[in-house]
Amino acid sequence: MNQAPVAPAATLVIFGAMGDLAKRLLMPAIANLVRWNLLDPKTEILGVSYHDGDDETLRATLDDFIEGDEVWEKLRAHIHYFKGDFTQDETFQRLAGAIKGNAIFYLATAASFFGPVTQKLGAAGLLKEEDGFRRLVIEKPFGSDLASAQALNKTLLEQASEAQIYRIDHFLGKETVQNILVARFGNSIFEAVWNNRYVDHVEITAAEQVTVGTRGKFYDATGALRDMVPNHLLQLLALTAMEPPTSFEAEPIRSEKAKLIAAVHPADPADAVRGQYKGGKIGADKVAAYRETPDVSADSRTETYVALKLTVDTWRWSGVPFYLRTGKALSARDTEIVVHFKSAPTSLFKGTEVTKLPCNRFVLQIQPDEAISLDLAAKIPGPLVDVAPVSMTFAYADRFEMGHRTGYETLLYDVLTGDQILFQRADQIEGGWRAIQPLLDAWAKRGKPEPYKPGTAGPSGADALLARDGRQWHTLG
Repeated sequence: MNQAPVAPAATLVIFGAMGDLAKRLLMPAIANLVRWNLLDPKTEILGVSYHDGDDETLRATLDDFIEGDEVWEKLRAHIHYFKGDFTQDETFQRLAGAIKGNAIFYLATAASFFGPVTQKLGAAGLLKEEDGFRRLVIEKPFGSDLASAQALNKTLLEQASEAQIYRIDHFLGKETVQNILVARFGNSIFEAVWNNRYVDHVEITAAEQVTVGTRGKFYDATGALRDMVPNHLLQLLALTAMEPPTSFEAEPIRSEKAKLIAAVHPADPADAVRGQYKGGKIGADKVAAYRETPDVSADSRTETYVALKLTVDTWRWSGVPFYLRTGKALSARDTEIVVHFKSAPTSLFKGTEVTKLPCNRFVLQIQPDEAISLDLAAKIPGPLVDVAPVSMTFAYADRFEMGHRTGYETLLYDVLTGDQILFQRADQIEGGWRAIQPLLDAWAKRGKPEPYKPGTAGPSGADALLARDGRQWHTLG
């Protein structure tokens, strides 16, 4: 396996350094980059927060989240604390005096700070690239609807160029997600049948067993549709359905993804289902109803589950439905893409036990276990001609040393090296919101989510959505 080059040295400024994202995901990922000899020894981490503290305060808060070995001890000395209020110009003026050369500004903050912090970075001259690169990283949510996404993009692009902006989606840091492109375009046997002549339909699932938990305030204002569909699920759809790029470089790939998302026909409310989990059990664990979650309204209409049918208006995918679903408190944690191919005709098997042939399925398992499998039809041993589905599976952990990863390692390395392949462009963001805006509008005006039992696959309406097309969901887990 080829060793990636060491990333150039830079100052990584993390706004919200005392928050959960920085402690639980970002810093362990940075430690892994050090462990893999991918981080320049001169790289410095500057954590910005309004809390009282010093360098040792920040380092101590991270000790419980990172494996205490010589790698962590080496990195620990390069972590520094910068006390400052994100809303005050004085904070950014002091930052401008403290940072020279390459710098990355990571906004691990509430979304309400994305625009204001970017404006203050620009006003302080911190995004000028006169003595090194300056890059801006923001997490989702990228707006809450089409209008707010357009407004955020306008603010960002007034202060920085698109080449400086890294809109991060941690789903795209998963090895299997990145392997979608390799599987499709590196294996001619798949690309030849990756079209409406052979594909019957495609499923994209992001299911979680966990409930909303302590995130009631955020979730009740957001819901499953906003939280997952315009970013995570549509990015997976884009990678699955995009046309071949001219090269494996950032702009050709991002342009093809943007064109695919622009071709997604806006969702029809008649082809969508929303659900909300009731009280019950997941396994042996008792689960309170969503409306009983702290900071959630007792009459909340916020959905914790979404299923929808989308179509893509291109020659390749004309007539092929894409079924998307995501939800909380379900029977299994399962993120996957399932490509269902059309069944072969059974005329050859007249006079045998075969009445229906199982369709071939190509399954990309993204989490919890990263794997790829292909379902085929095989003859059952015995004197009769009968068939059953069999699966050929490749699991990443069986072939490669995976180690403990947070999913952010590749993304952070790409920010440092300036590779934007896995990051969303403004037109992709706005295209995603445009595709689901009809649902946001319709659900804001009428109706309530369908209740469903926790520990199941979701509301019955989701099954009915596929059943009316003569199809059914791939089993979770």
